[in-house]
Amino acid sequence: MERHNFVIELLMRENRATVADLARATGASEMTIRRDLEVLESRSALRRVRGGAVSNMPGGVEPPYAIRAMSGAETKERLARTVLSLLTDGETIALDTGTTLVAVAKAMEDRQFTVTPLSLHATFALSAYPGIQLLLPGGQIRSGELSFYGDTPAMTFKDLCFDTFVLGCCGVDPLRGATAYNLDDVRVKRAALEAAQRVILVATADKLGRTALGRICPLEEITLVVTDAAPDNPVVEAMQARGVQVVHPTED
Repeated sequence: MERHNFVIELLMRENRATVADLARATGASEMTIRRDLEVLESRSALRRVRGGAVSNMPGGVEPPYAIRAMSGAETKERLARTVLSLLTDGETIALDTGTTLVAVAKAMEDRQFTVTPLSLHATFALSAYPGIQLLLPGGQIRSGELSFYGDTPAMTFKDLCFDTFVLGCCGVDPLRGATAYNLDDVRVKRAALEAAQRVILVATADKLGRTALGRICPLEEITLVVTDAAPDNPVVEAMQARGVQVVHPTED
């Protein structure tokens, strides 16, 4: 629900909001907002307090997959279609974890690829498509994210060669490059990156200028970036100044 997404995104930015503020911002009644907060609290998206709610997610911590999946669906779909326009049928593709990359997986419905997904969320989406040949990396599964981690997926990529790695991140900064919160995920991302001829980083605008704990790679190892950030965004301009091609979704 769009109103739920608005509440989550506002709390992630501001940390706290009152029922009255949310009612004014959304145009909903205070009773409706209270019901929304009850639902979102049941999903661990926030914590209700007297007169409003506070974010349940401290800074520097990756929000749970279920919460991220509720936010920005339309933007992620536009980014996914843009990524697909850059791929050629017959390619071998390593596909990263995260909600935006699941949108990329879902956009592959009518395409012909060999894909190694780094999460079960993407695997489930791809398994229904007749044109997709799945090659799974194996290994342990991280709860919630359902990403593959451990020695098995990292070693698997040492024996494979991909045309493209579609990379996701928790933040991308011109100086620090692409970063992620979970160090187990970072290890597998690096292995997939080293196995690919080119790397397409797909990142929503809120990831630009943000830095997480684990460094995936410097900008020099990224072929191009797909983002909905404005062309005059300072991070976009800085990446382009360092020779990184930036592609923006076109309006449908």
